Amino acid sequence: MIGRDTLVAACDARLEPARFKDFTVNGLQVSGKERINRIMSGVTACQTLLDEAVAWQADLVLVHHGYFWKNEPVEITGIKRKRLATLMLHDINLLAYHLPLDAHAELGNNAQLAQQLDLVVEGCVDGDLGQGLLWQGCPSSALDSQALAALVWERLGRKPLLIEGHDREIRSLAWCTGAAQDMIVQAWEAGADAFISGEISERTTHLARELGITYLAAGHHATERYGVQAMGTWLEERFGIEHRYMEIDNPV
Repeated sequence: MIGRDTLVAACDARLEPARFKDFTVNGLQVSGKERINRIMSGVTACQTLLDEAVAWQADLVLVHHGYFWKNEPVEITGIKRKRLATLMLHDINLLAYHLPLDAHAELGNNAQLAQQLDLVVEGCVDGDLGQGLLWQGCPSSALDSQALAALVWERLGRKPLLIEGHDREIRSLAWCTGAAQDMIVQAWEAGADAFISGEISERTTHLARELGITYLAAGHHATERYGVQAMGTWLEERFGIEHRYMEIDNPV
């Protein structure tokens, strides 16, 4: 068992949220019990995840997508009220990290996705490793667009939406998890033959074809499952507490 404030301070020190200009609050979003023994992690703090946390008697929920996003309604009504009431009724803490958990050089979503796909990391297009969001590298073995899509399907358990921008061998890759489809132009400018992200927009198809860069929409949820798992495992090992990741199916 560890003090909540000690655990949160350790997370803040590791992820350095103050470095990021984000769309939400990073860190402790809802306070609960002061002593932590069980952590449940998940991608998004949806009601299903909260109900699972209550059933498991978790003391803290760790997520990538929490609450209090910029420009959202401020009223505590409807779904928001039910979620917050669940946390507060059961005295459960909510700890959320958005961009800091995308970018971290070891525990972050981009780093963890690279491990899942056996990608060789070469750096960040938009900053130093662990500070930027658009990562660049190469496959560990020669691949064409179809083979890359098959690899993503095998490793992530989800068939990606593939837009083939060319028929060349893929020697350079860029990736950014989640809803980063509009980074495709930056990926192309950096010389990437293919770009992997989570979502796709109508315009993405035309950009990929006209720029000549292959695009894979591998799923917002599917590409962002691994950061919270790595973070939870790190906390479990560091503080000797229990951690359980809960997979909540999401096809997006």
